[in-house]
Amino acid sequence: MRRLWLIFAQTVTVSLAVLFVVTTLKPEWLGKHAPAGAGVVALQESSPATAAAATANSYRDAARKALPSVVHIFTSQKVKARRNPLFDDPVFRHFFGDSPEGEGPKTSGLGSGVIVSPNGYVLTNFHVVEAADQIEIALSDGHNLDARLVGSDPESDLAVLQITESKGKELLLPAITLGRMDNVAVGDVTLAIGNPFGVGQTVTMGIVSALGRSHLGINTFENFIQTDAAINPGNSGGALIDGQGNLIGINTAIYSRSGGSLGIGFAIPISIARDVMEQIIQTGSVTRGWIGVEAQEITIDLAESFGLPDTSGALIAGVLRGSPADAGGIKPGDILLAVAGRPVKNPQDMLDLIASQKPGDTVAFRLRRQNSALDTNVKIGKRAPQRRER
Repeated sequence: MRRLWLIFAQTVTVSLAVLFVVTTLKPEWLGKHAPAGAGVVALQESSPATAAAATANSYRDAARKALPSVVHIFTSQKVKARRNPLFDDPVFRHFFGDSPEGEGPKTSGLGSGVIVSPNGYVLTNFHVVEAADQIEIALSDGHNLDARLVGSDPESDLAVLQITESKGKELLLPAITLGRMDNVAVGDVTLAIGNPFGVGQTVTMGIVSALGRSHLGINTFENFIQTDAAINPGNSGGALIDGQGNLIGINTAIYSRSGGSLGIGFAIPISIARDVMEQIIQTGSVTRGWIGVEAQEITIDLAESFGLPDTSGALIAGVLRGSPADAGGIKPGDILLAVAGRPVKNPQDMLDLIASQKPGDTVAFRLRRQNSALDTNVKIGKRAPQRRER
């Protein structure tokens, strides 16, 4: 019996020793993973398909699609020299002859534009071509062509040019594809194309930082797309496109303390630019509605003094005598709440809503007067063209 017990004990001891050696040196023989630090580390890796999806996208197709439609605009302006008063003396003119019309040096400007039609129409900023005597456009393929000003709208800072080719050559002009603002949202990728500082055609990338930016004091009518895509001097009038190469805005202005890009740029939405462009091409100008009131923003203090529930609306501070508003019964102190059924949030909202109405139409206005609601109809007048203050 004792001999059997010794044999059993020795067998168990040898088996445990073998198991220990196998577990330590060859754990795979037992179907187990080696512990951490033993030469094999368990990691969670992505599949090849996941890794490919994580690769950053390229926007070369969008750039390739839009680049040919963006042009450089060169302008020149003759500076008239002041006529010397001596030439008004007939005796002086007898000896020295008449003075030719005084012409000083020419000033030149540089900007960008976007071909929006195969007919040669180019959309750009008004301040790019303002007061220009001669306009020349350089295409992306190197052709330099003359252009004429079809019309402009200083209040939105837009202008429409048309390429003219005096040499009789037929050119195939690449028109850009217009995007839709209802497809644009904050966070979308944007590309800005233009000619910054005259270095040549350049593409910069960013995102839509904000929509509906106003109260900036840049234009009379403001509803900007804000982007952090680099926009510099010379980019004005250039294209802001989406990730598919469609035009969603016309680059217009930047916020900068140094003159260079600080990541805050503004573009006119294509919805506004298209409406202005079509009016200019059809009639040569832009027609907007007008009623003849001066509006003031409702502050918290004013809302409390008037007993208003909130600061929505526009306080009518003045009414021009004989104006459409005067004929419609609007009085100073009234608060404009809605135009044609659309709510008015602030004076800029009021200006945009009234301007969008067709002159001659009778439109419903909703007012608040002495804590009571009031409805009235106003026959819209025509807003007189105004130039921006420089």
